[in-house]
Amino acid sequence: MRILLIEDDTVLGAAVRDQIASDGHTVDWVMRLDAAGDAVHAAAFDLILLDLMLPDGRGIGFLRGLRGRGDVTPVIILTALDQISDRIDGLNAGADDYLVKPFDLSELSARIGSVARRYSGNPNPIVTHGPLDIDLAARSVHRAGKPVSLTAREWALFEAFLARPGQLLSKAQLEDKLYAFGAEVESNTIEVHVSRLRKKLGAGIIETERGMGYRLGKP
Repeated sequence: MRILLIEDDTVLGAAVRDQIASDGHTVDWVMRLDAAGDAVHAAAFDLILLDLMLPDGRGIGFLRGLRGRGDVTPVIILTALDQISDRIDGLNAGADDYLVKPFDLSELSARIGSVARRYSGNPNPIVTHGPLDIDLAARSVHRAGKPVSLTAREWALFEAFLARPGQLLSKAQLEDKLYAFGAEVESNTIEVHVSRLRKKLGAGIIETERGMGYRLGKP
């Protein structure tokens, strides 16, 4: 997934960024609401991690603005505000989950996975696709009962297909899942990763629509 992290605490922000990057996600980290606004207009995110107290305003207003424009991107609030009324305000404004600082980074990973599965329409973390048994929570794949090792980017790409079964994804959409905004992208990156996934998971796992994009193959 491509995740937008909005957090002005440099120590916490770096820890969260490193944690979710190690989980195989792409992270764009900004420290101000104006930069966050620019980011959501420039790229499509799968999830937003939002601090409520930022140098240029309150995150709750940013969240209300998103929902007011019809933006349904899932949002998890990360904040030191721990009163019940603060949680209620955040959830009523359209947040999908709420974590109070300090929090365990492994719990954050679990919350991200849970919210992502709800939005993909499959709250069950176990998915079967042909000979593949996929544990979305553990980020593991077994093929005909044998474990398959995927790199972080291979997993991120495979996860993008699993979240949209049957849907055609363009090369640009897939590059967005792998790279933060402004990062250099090799012209054949997607082709290389798709080729590796086919070798590891089966030749028919990803279908190519020449000149248009790729989609998850039929089980």
